[in-house]
Amino acid sequence: MKQARHCFISESGELQARWQEAFPQALGLRLADPAPAGAGPTLLWLRLPQGRPVAPLLAELRRRLGNLPCIVLSDLPDDDQALACFAAAARAYCNTHAAPAYLRQVAEVVAQGGLWIGESLMNRLVDATSRVEVKSPSESGNSWAALLSPREQEVARAIAEGASNKEIARGLGITERTVKLHVGAVLEKLGVRDRLQVALIVSGVRQSQSA
Repeated sequence: MKQARHCFISESGELQARWQEAFPQALGLRLADPAPAGAGPTLLWLRLPQGRPVAPLLAELRRRLGNLPCIVLSDLPDDDQALACFAAAARAYCNTHAAPAYLRQVAEVVAQGGLWIGESLMNRLVDATSRVEVKSPSESGNSWAALLSPREQEVARAIAEGASNKEIARGLGITERTVKLHVGAVLEKLGVRDRLQVALIVSGVRQSQSA
């Protein structure tokens, strides 16, 4: 397999010692830097700035650097943020301060075309996909959207993109209190317990039918 060329992108553009230990030939770029001269990177690592939504960042990186596999690094990783990253087509998500051996393992999986999903999120996904039961209409061809009002569909899609209630309220021009009411209705109508399960349904994950 051809050796990957790693590029770590962050606000400062500096390479952490553990990143250099994992990949001695890695490049460091600031968020706004143009593509490096010469042979370009084949694998991007984005250190996610605090308070910045991931989807616009990844879209901008693809515009400037090409549609390369991207691993998102988070200083404060959590499952909801991870879900937003995967919704934005990230190939992996892990802690900024992970050990060099761990980073190399993540890179190997992504370089082979795989997804790296952390243990915490994987456990939640396994639990959710084993429990989700959508309250479907009698007509088998209808999707989850048929169960929701147009506004509830907008809220459900925003949840699947990892948006917070505040972000949903701002995007739809409604109050956070109204968003909370819509979220509660979405959970009830889809027969699920949390936002992750909503995201799974909107993304097309369904419980397999048992015999």
